[in-house]
This record gives sequence, structure tokens and C-alpha cells, in this order.
Amino acid sequence: MADKARVKAILAELKARANPKNVEGMARYGINPHNVLGVSVPFLRGIARREGRDHEAAQQLWASGIHEARIVAALIDKPDEVTEEQMERWVLDFDSWGVCDQCCSNLFDRTPLAYRKAGEWSERNEEYVKRAGFVLMAALAVHDKKASDEEFLGFLPIIQRESSDERNFVKKAVSWALRQVGKRNARLNAEAVRVARSIQATDSKSARWIAADALRELTSEAVQNRLRR
Repeated sequence: MADKARVKAILAELKARANPKNVEGMARYGINPHNVLGVSVPFLRGIARREGRDHEAAQQLWASGIHEARIVAALIDKPDEVTEEQMERWVLDFDSWGVCDQCCSNLFDRTPLAYRKAGEWSERNEEYVKRAGFVLMAALAVHDKKASDEEFLGFLPIIQRESSDERNFVKKAVSWALRQVGKRNARLNAEAVRVARSIQATDSKSARWIAADALRELTSEAVQNRLRR
């Protein structure tokens, strides 16, 4: 059982660093200002490094409902102790892209359920749940160095299927997933470019934006030179 006094001290430290001006700035970038303190992510990472991994403390911090406390929770939780029930409960709590992305790219992508949840959540209608599915795809493409190409080739039909979703936080995550898959190696790059060109031809403003965003990076000289090396 986590030391409640320790968790209380972390919450007090976060509240002492509250910055209303930062909250205003975060709101302009689409972060829901409810329960947000305006503490920077580098500071949150510092707390996580100091505190170390602690599953029970992560549960208590998440339960506070505070934006920054939930990011710290994702940073200190133990991936091998995260259950499917916890993932399903936490994903429904996502109320901004900030918590969604930090949780998926620092914790959920390191769990044994990551690939399955990426596929399942991509089919859900809730905006941040669907976003979480694609953020997981992007994070896995970056972090799971040992995964086979087949894992990521399986994501491409899902990316194409959901490319017509017009919601801003969904379409940006779809593009992110497509770009990260396409930057893993030359084979996946060719397949991602093929899918992007197919998406580009569809009658959807969102799909055309995703395709243009992905093709700009995937066909760039910088990416192509890196893949050749």
C-alpha cells in the first residue's frame, strides 16, 4: 500500500507550483482547463524520477483527478501491474490530449495489452478513446524496437478505415500513427506511403489532410535518407 502521506506531499508540491497563466496557454492549445494546475511536463518528469515506480501511488494520484497528477501517475506506474480493467477505467477518464498522450506513450504502450487495445480503441466512438488507440500505434512504432513489421502492417487498414473522422484530436492522432509506422524502415515506409496515397483519393476533407500531412514527412529527403542508411 502506498504511503498516503507521500502521495499527499506530491499533490501539495504540484499545487504549490500552480500557474494560472500556464493554464490559459494550455487551454489555447486544446487542453481542457478543468483540474489543471499549469505545471510543466519537465517538472512532472522530475517528480517521477525522484519517486520511482509505484503502482499504488499511481492509483492514488490518478484518483485525484488533477491533470498533472495523472501525468505523474502514468510516469510512475508499473506496466507489468497494469490490468485491463485499469486501462479501460483510465481511458474513459481522458479529458484532454495531454493526459491521453502521456499515458499512452509512457505507460500503456509498455503493457502486454498494448497492441490489442490499439485495435479495440480505434473502433470506439469516444473522441479520446479513439485517439488513444492511434497514439498507442504511434508510440509502439517508436518504442517497440523488437516488433515485427507484421504488427504494424496490421495497423495500416485501421488507419485507412478511420481517416475520415473529422474530429481534430482524432485526425491528428491518425496522422501521427501513419507517420510513425512509416518511419520504422523502408518496407513500412513504402506501405505507409501507399496507404496515404489511397487515403488522399477519398472524398473526405479529414482524409486528405491526413494524407498530405503524412506524405510531407514520409517522402521527405530527411526521412528517405535516414531509411537508406
